[in-house]
Amino acid sequence: MTTAIMTAEEGPARTGMDAEAPARERQPRGARQRPHGESRGRKRDVNGWLILDKPVGMTSTYAVAVIKRLFNARKAGHAGTLDPLASGILPIALGEATKTVPYVMDGRKAYTFNVSWGSETTTDDTEGEVTRQSDLRPDRAAVEAMLPRFTGELMQVPPRFSAIKIDGERAYDLAREGEVVELDARPVIIDRLSLVEHTDDTSVLEAECGKGTYVRAIARDLGRELGCFGHVSALRRTRVGPFRLDRTISLARLQELSHKPESGQAGGDQEIDLALLPQVLLPVETALDDIPALAVSRADAVRLARGQTVLLRGRDAPIIKGPLAVTCQGRLVAVADLEAGEIVARRVFNLSGAH
Repeated sequence: MTTAIMTAEEGPARTGMDAEAPARERQPRGARQRPHGESRGRKRDVNGWLILDKPVGMTSTYAVAVIKRLFNARKAGHAGTLDPLASGILPIALGEATKTVPYVMDGRKAYTFNVSWGSETTTDDTEGEVTRQSDLRPDRAAVEAMLPRFTGELMQVPPRFSAIKIDGERAYDLAREGEVVELDARPVIIDRLSLVEHTDDTSVLEAECGKGTYVRAIARDLGRELGCFGHVSALRRTRVGPFRLDRTISLARLQELSHKPESGQAGGDQEIDLALLPQVLLPVETALDDIPALAVSRADAVRLARGQTVLLRGRDAPIIKGPLAVTCQGRLVAVADLEAGEIVARRVFNLSGAH
């Protein structure tokens, strides 16, 4: 966050391997049993972001349930579903961090994914049934020549197996019932699409894209344009907004750090010790790194916490469009807008809990 110091006055299921959207989440074999019941002790006010490196074979919903149990947290959620067949960054918000989920969801995403050539499927990934096949295989030059057509602002038809609603019903529910699903093209932005590796049957690509982009649709449309058909056979998410792979932690490592509470009964759940939270959690405000910040006085912070507006004084008052993070003595107070010279809080934070 870029901070301006001023004197002021009295937010799921299965989408397949997507770049976005809640999804149809089918629990993989061997993980269908729900996590152990939540710890019997009183839930904790844990606030912060846990950037999980989700393994293949686990749904996002299940991952959140496991993390919530390990931290014995009152509240948890995730910023962007990651399909069971995909691995990589799954940002999990705990406590007050859940209020910043929309700002992470709106951030740029990055993926590395494999496209298998020669067949198209109902789901545009390996879970679906093959619907079209070809003996043709593109060479490296053909793939690279096609990528510029899929870069920039373009219209994309989402996969039939997606969470988009049609007359109040999810598209994936209708598709699974055998109904014909016709979805309209939607505008998306793909900032970068590059070829990393290529063999006769498979290409490895990297993509950076905005909200609402479907990686499966990129693979499907590339295959059609190349005349050979294609589907996503592997995917790893490497960035979500301000969060990158170097900030992730594995579930195995979290379980190593957990222990059984002294006050717990035999057979109770493991949980993360409060003293370890700074090692594994990022501050709530990390999600707001891409928006401007404004520091206010303690008195103004109290007004904002009460839902009151704060008037900015002086000729040097900042001109900011869009949301800004309001802080007081280094602590996040609110996400707000500037309207006619006043700070209007949209989300207020209470960060007195753990972390």
